[in-house]
Amino acid sequence: MPETILLNTEEKMDKSIESLRHELATVRTGRANPSLLDRVSVVYYGAPSPLNQVASITVPEARQLLIKPYDKSILGDIERAINEANLGLNPNNDGNIIRISIPSLTEERRKELAKVVHKYGEEGKVAIRNVRRDSNDALKKMNKNGDLTDDDLKGYQDDVQELTDQYISKIENMVSEKEQDLMTV
Repeated sequence: MPETILLNTEEKMDKSIESLRHELATVRTGRANPSLLDRVSVVYYGAPSPLNQVASITVPEARQLLIKPYDKSILGDIERAINEANLGLNPNNDGNIIRISIPSLTEERRKELAKVVHKYGEEGKVAIRNVRRDSNDALKKMNKNGDLTDDDLKGYQDDVQELTDQYISKIENMVSEKEQDLMTV
């Protein structure tokens, strides 16, 4: 039973890491990347749809995204959705496709984005610590019910703390890599 708690703890921590990875992918680093538009949703036939489901997004050059909608009648909607997403991108509609030139990041903007990356990192750490708390509570409950001895409880809590330290370290590495990527001109 305590092994199940440890497995669930590790699974939840993996999900937190994956969520952080997704969040960090949406922070732009001055290079074109289709994941920059992951948060953009377009109203298509009355229903909000992710941009990548209504158009193909390619990277023809290092600093340019090319968006080719499957249905040309929604070009204006796509352009509007990108503008409303507040990504700091300027879409150019030529009637068939939308081109987005990714501007170089200023030093000030790089520092702002680094702060955003750190905020995402802190949120990830909080999520990991919440998983640790929940697991320790479940172990204490088992101890209180008599299913676990005090020594076993201490051992399992140490295992949970070891997992927590591993995942916090992963988060710190991810954040520092993204920050280096941002600060590289």
